[in-house]
Amino acid sequence: MTRNDDTYDVMVIGAGFAGMAAALFASAQGLKVVQTGSTGGIDFSTGFIDLMGVHPVAEGKRWRNPWSAIEAVVRDFPKHPYGLLSTDEISEAIDIFTRFLVEQGLEYVGHQERNTCSLTPAGTIKRTYRVPKTAWNGSVALGQKAPTLIVDFHGLKGFSGAQLVETQKHHWPELKTVRIQFPGGRGELYPEHMAWALADLGIQEKMIAAIMPHAVDVEYIGFPAVLGLNDPVKIVNHLEKLSEKQIFEIPTIPPSIAGPRLRAVFDRGLPSLGVRTHSQKMVTGVKVLDNGMFEFSVGTGAAMLPVTAKKAILATGRFFGKGLRADRKKLVEPVFDLSVVQPEERGQWHAQEFFAPQGHPVNSAGIEVDERLRPVDASGRPAYANLHAAGAILAHHDWMRMKCGAGLAIATAYKAVKELMR
Repeated sequence: MTRNDDTYDVMVIGAGFAGMAAALFASAQGLKVVQTGSTGGIDFSTGFIDLMGVHPVAEGKRWRNPWSAIEAVVRDFPKHPYGLLSTDEISEAIDIFTRFLVEQGLEYVGHQERNTCSLTPAGTIKRTYRVPKTAWNGSVALGQKAPTLIVDFHGLKGFSGAQLVETQKHHWPELKTVRIQFPGGRGELYPEHMAWALADLGIQEKMIAAIMPHAVDVEYIGFPAVLGLNDPVKIVNHLEKLSEKQIFEIPTIPPSIAGPRLRAVFDRGLPSLGVRTHSQKMVTGVKVLDNGMFEFSVGTGAAMLPVTAKKAILATGRFFGKGLRADRKKLVEPVFDLSVVQPEERGQWHAQEFFAPQGHPVNSAGIEVDERLRPVDASGRPAYANLHAAGAILAHHDWMRMKCGAGLAIATAYKAVKELMR
């Protein structure tokens, strides 16, 4: 069993954007933090940090100014989680989060008052708030419709230069593509293996040598996001020196290398801040002690660890992060057995059309919280005074269609830490 000196100020349950952000914010407040959770959405991220991009969802209206979009969403849907935060809180959360990424060598850039337009691997345009610096030149090239070459590789799935060019050909006539053999690569290629290989200067030189005959008349060269795992900016800078062109990355279809890059930042950065991490371990049980603290069971079998914490932040996400589970009749929250906001019957979970423009009712299911982000029971009272929730597990939002996932996760994690400090 844990001893008194093993008691933590806060347990963060979850390892996606919200969980990582909550651990970061709590440790910055000098709290003794422990974190656990399985693979979260961060691992399958495009690397973009969305704040708010689409509203109303059914109309597909895209917004240039994310702050105006948030204002409109909160006006139309007062229960949206953004309605629990001020603009200053959202802005400060994003700033602290991205500063941490920069300190760890993963620089993010963007505009303060507007979204950035970026290319997706399908060739569509996504409006997002912060992008990795390695993707920035792509947004510049897109805005200028500059002469640009998209590089594709034989054997790499999840990225098609031909599809990208075909999608954009009417809007971007000076966009073209070439498919080459990756130096030393044969058969099916994987982004992570390519990223490791490109740490070799010789591989970089061979790749550029194969590309340059096709890049004589272009200003920009775009690559799938495989340009290194730990220091992609350094590789981009070297490729620019070799090619004398502006270089940028485009995310591949998930799982792309952007997720592992973010994961690596937190895997090395959080422990250095004093956060105790139990990677890939789930909370399998919880009980409330006589003093009001939580005792969690982390893991299973002989490897199970008891962890005691004064407070907790639930940031387990929805289905992918195992924050919600579905049985034959209803959705359940498996850690605390909290009340879940959901359609009354399973038959109401989904719209008739699979690609219904308004999305599906189940996409807005989740945990109801009070103004301090404490989960509430069916009567509206806090289930636990020392439990807060953050991220996708919160009810009343469709982060995927609204394009607000990472921003909502980071901002509500900030708010949750702020509230548990009271």
